[in-house]
Amino acid sequence: MSGQTVTIPDDQAFATFKAECLSEDGWTMSYNKAAITVWTQALEEGKSIHKIKCQMVCKDVSAETMYDVLHDIEYRRKWDTNVIETFDIGRLTANADVGYYSWKCPKPLRNRDVITLRSWLPMGRDYIIMNYSVKHAKYPPKKDMVRAVSIQTGYMIVSQGPKTCTLTYLAQVDPRGSLPKWVVNKSSHFLAPRAMKKINKACLRYAEWKQRHNPSIKPWLSPEQNTLPNIPLSELSIQRAESLENIDESCLAETQEREDSD
Repeated sequence: MSGQTVTIPDDQAFATFKAECLSEDGWTMSYNKAAITVWTQALEEGKSIHKIKCQMVCKDVSAETMYDVLHDIEYRRKWDTNVIETFDIGRLTANADVGYYSWKCPKPLRNRDVITLRSWLPMGRDYIIMNYSVKHAKYPPKKDMVRAVSIQTGYMIVSQGPKTCTLTYLAQVDPRGSLPKWVVNKSSHFLAPRAMKKINKACLRYAEWKQRHNPSIKPWLSPEQNTLPNIPLSELSIQRAESLENIDESCLAETQEREDSD
């Protein structure tokens, strides 16, 4: 979001995100294997903004289930092995909220976190969930984390039938640091495909898990179930990358670490 004030994305913002998910202009394919494709865009000179797009065809997974899994924060804490901490901060509208997410970065990089305004739009049996970074006075950057900036990140879910869907993940992020090339390569060739596979596996296990964890509670489908406190837009401001710490990790060498089992 490029405006000066925080706004709730409108239909045009969702249409723009969808067009970028479908566009091939400016994207270079870096991975194509086992129903997963990854594209990247080259960094602009003098900028540290990374753009990556991943697409996966998910068999035996309906678009509705994918939408539930990507929304269900309690379930994310179970399947997302990269998450350090995640929680919802407050509600803006029936289809927009503010939340916190921190994640593990490949060693020896410092871990990152974000505060984002997330919004979602069902379109028949297709769905979009997207976010961008905001500031909230009660959640300043932490000393042991690097506060990253999501310029625009999200998912587009397209139904391909009762039990098949296509998931597209699009991320335009400033990680607030000069990253070594091995990180960028690892993201497109290993981390992104691995993350997509984890989402697919999480979807296959969701129905059984949800039956044992408040099966009737889905506030993203039933806004009246949302118990988050209301947040006025005036409490939020745009998170400017230039106001955050920018660290140089470009010389850090990759370290061997045990990979979590899928």
